[in-house]
Amino acid sequence: MVAAAEILSTAAFDEGRYAQAFPSFGSERMGAPVVSYCRIDDVVIRAHEPISEPDAVIVQDATLVHQVDLFAGAVPEAYVLVNTSQTLAELGLDESLARFRPDRTATCPATALALVYVGRPLPNAALLGGFAALTGQVTLEALERAILNRFPGDAGEANVEAARAAYDLVIVRDDDEVTAMPDEREVVDRARAD
Repeated sequence: MVAAAEILSTAAFDEGRYAQAFPSFGSERMGAPVVSYCRIDDVVIRAHEPISEPDAVIVQDATLVHQVDLFAGAVPEAYVLVNTSQTLAELGLDESLARFRPDRTATCPATALALVYVGRPLPNAALLGGFAALTGQVTLEALERAILNRFPGDAGEANVEAARAAYDLVIVRDDDEVTAMPDEREVVDRARAD
């Protein structure tokens, strides 16, 4: 998520906005949850402390949703994007996300897309594609340029394809109706067909 926050800030900067990205590692051990922050604004950003009231939360590892209060402090207007091929109801998040606007919560099978396009379970670029689709905070084109800047060559191209696929597949809840979420196998089959 550290690289994802940096890529997102680069995409925002590329579009003429102010941005900053920084991580917070907590307990410094392999496998410990990592939090990364990204601020995007139209004015100069003077704050440098961790974000306590986020306008958006991206959850890379859905196994953490019941272990840590990932949505603490998030404002009711916040966007929430979770990396999963399940629906939010299947994850048991309906109650946790009830205070958020349904049209600002979504799931994205980013790991499945990364496996198809990148060949490894590295969902960052796909999650950012889903984030761009959900929020409109950055354009897909700016995101693609930022990905290619961070990962030149074949790795960058593969990550761009994952981001594009996620942009097209992000599933947004509309009022109380959940759009049908394709299962992981269907996502992989569709991506391979492309």
